[in-house]
Amino acid sequence: MMNSDEGTANKLTKKDLRQISVRYMFGGQLGWNYERMMNVAYTHAIYPAIKKLYSNDDEKVKGMLKTEMQFFNTSPFMNALIMGMDLALQEKNGYESKEAVAAVKTSLMGPFAAIGDSLFGAVIPAIFGALAAYMGQEGNPTGVIIWLIAAVAILIMRYFQLPFAYKQGEKLVSNMTGLLQDLTQSATLLGVFVVGGLVPSVVNVQVPFQLTIGEKVIAIQADMLDQILPAMVPIVLVGLAYWLLGRKSLNSTRVIWIFLFLSIILYATGLLDVAG
Repeated sequence: MMNSDEGTANKLTKKDLRQISVRYMFGGQLGWNYERMMNVAYTHAIYPAIKKLYSNDDEKVKGMLKTEMQFFNTSPFMNALIMGMDLALQEKNGYESKEAVAAVKTSLMGPFAAIGDSLFGAVIPAIFGALAAYMGQEGNPTGVIIWLIAAVAILIMRYFQLPFAYKQGEKLVSNMTGLLQDLTQSATLLGVFVVGGLVPSVVNVQVPFQLTIGEKVIAIQADMLDQILPAMVPIVLVGLAYWLLGRKSLNSTRVIWIFLFLSIILYATGLLDVAG
């Protein structure tokens, strides 16, 4: 057996990494708690590897598990990258990697949470969800099929994250940061274009008023508003919803209720109508 300064004698195989990936993918929220959040699920997933790496020394196994049980919370879509770097450090430096492992987890869980949650929790669902909803309204199931394909692709990506991060090791920290930020910004920009383009099609609202001047009839919507800016009313309503969501006292549920009552009142009073 090699000493701890030279790493561990036992090496992790592809089978070991696949086992850990599956344990994490199907147990990523096990034992979630308000004190240390994802620490139980993280430790549960990584336990077989630690057991193998320090198989001759129960005290080292206990010590490393205690380190892994520290506070941990990040995006479930990015967690495996941290886990892969964790295992690479332990295999290379053995028990002496305790402090490095804790530092890597602490320093990366915040940035990875921001990137993962925004990209996989907001941007991608907004793009594919809006596309599927619009195509579904038209009676076309293709959007749902595309959404399902995207979901499966994300699941496959999560499965291969850990082996990739394990192979890259410490180099991944510097190599991935810039790439992930660029990817997130690009996907966010695409999401804005997709959702913005769908606004006139999905929000079918118009002003029904008509002005009669002598024998001349002027439709407020077609002859005035559409001449200034097509789909002005839907854009204003979406802008209002966006502004309300930014208020501290409001959340998505409250905004939905506001628009529900507002829609009933405006339709009943004849101020707004559904576009034909």
